[in-house]
Amino acid sequence: MGSRSICIYCGSRVGDRAAYVEQATALGQAIADNGWRLVYGAGDIGLMGTVARAAQGAGAETFGVIPTHLVKAEVGKTDLTRYVVTENMHERKKVMFMNADAIVVMPGGAGSMDEFFEVLTWAQLGLHTKPIVLMNVEGYWDPLIALMDHMINSGFADASLRDLFTVQADAAGAVAYLSRENASVS
Repeated sequence: MGSRSICIYCGSRVGDRAAYVEQATALGQAIADNGWRLVYGAGDIGLMGTVARAAQGAGAETFGVIPTHLVKAEVGKTDLTRYVVTENMHERKKVMFMNADAIVVMPGGAGSMDEFFEVLTWAQLGLHTKPIVLMNVEGYWDPLIALMDHMINSGFADASLRDLFTVQADAAGAVAYLSRENASVS
């Protein structure tokens, strides 16, 4: 497979800690440094815009997908290598997933959680084996991880659910993991 495509799910806001923006910038730069392509939600605001500008600035190809109704709200970033406008959120998620070899979930809101749980559920059902990385910047996802452990401990999910994704503290850890995953697949 030529260049690897990394799908980033993240917030359309920057959050309340400088580390979120720092790690989004580091991730975008690392995607370019590795010769990978960024696949993301095509917004030019929040962590989405941060990761895209960093990837673009370092020379990465960028593939953005945005639904028509969010073009204004998320300020569609039309200067990407490829910019796709879909009819709805379902199509956006489908196009992003189909064009990615791996998924990284950075801090974000309900939309990022929706995207994470969708690809996690698909992995659980055996519909894909793409690596999923939960980028737990400064412990942002700790409550989510605790909830998932609670679901397992309460008998609503198998312990194997935790094997379907990896938790990394920062961009360097996410990139190192994806680099190892790529080596083991090729």
